Amino acid sequence: MSRASPQMRNLAARIIACETDGDSSAGTQIPDAFHVFENLRPQLVPLMGNGGFRALISRALRLARVEVPWLRAIQVKTNGSLEGLEEIHAQLSLDAMFVGRVALLAELLGLLVAFIGENLMSRLVLETWPKAPLEDLGSVKGNKHEKTK
Repeated sequence: MSRASPQMRNLAARIIACETDGDSSAGTQIPDAFHVFENLRPQLVPLMGNGGFRALISRALRLARVEVPWLRAIQVKTNGSLEGLEEIHAQLSLDAMFVGRVALLAELLGLLVAFIGENLMSRLVLETWPKAPLEDLGSVKGNKHEKTK
């Protein structure tokens, strides 16, 4: 069952946009394509260890694969990093890569909310991306900062 609510998808998209800082070339570099997950590692490993981090990423990847089938080409290494990006990257557009990144991050954030709650997840996001606009976190809780379509 997916943990990625529309609010989590919105937050994930905003984090990825913040991560790339509007640089469209950032999405074309293989090592940086899913760098957002490496940025979370220092926050999560002290809480759950390397095995827990790997398990969390693995579960998020399994959930995201339902929505984004090309993620089946990605595997989680024993250290929790992602592999298989080089092979699939040449076959995908930047938009398809973005959709996959958002789906995977949204699932990861949804799992974090399920395990540690919204407040702690929000704090982890702020510690990881201090320049993330506050409305990014407000959208998770559906407060007045949430943007409507």
